[in-house]
Amino acid sequence: MDQLYARRGHLTAEQTRQALDISAGALRNLVYRGQLTRSGGTDRHPTYAVADVMALAEKRADSQAA
Repeated sequence: MDQLYARRGHLTAEQTRQALDISAGALRNLVYRGQLTRSGGTDRHPTYAVADVMALAEKRADSQAA
């Protein structure tokens, strides 16, 4: 189970998955491929910067619209 809270300006893995509307495996793939970088947390409970998640969400929306 993910952490309930992340520090200000960061999202937990669960929150990131919800923002991007993806599965846990897809999130791991984004990190593995270097499209999203962990910005804190622990190995079991990573956190991601809100700015990075929103930029990736915009990029994904633009590519789906094209």
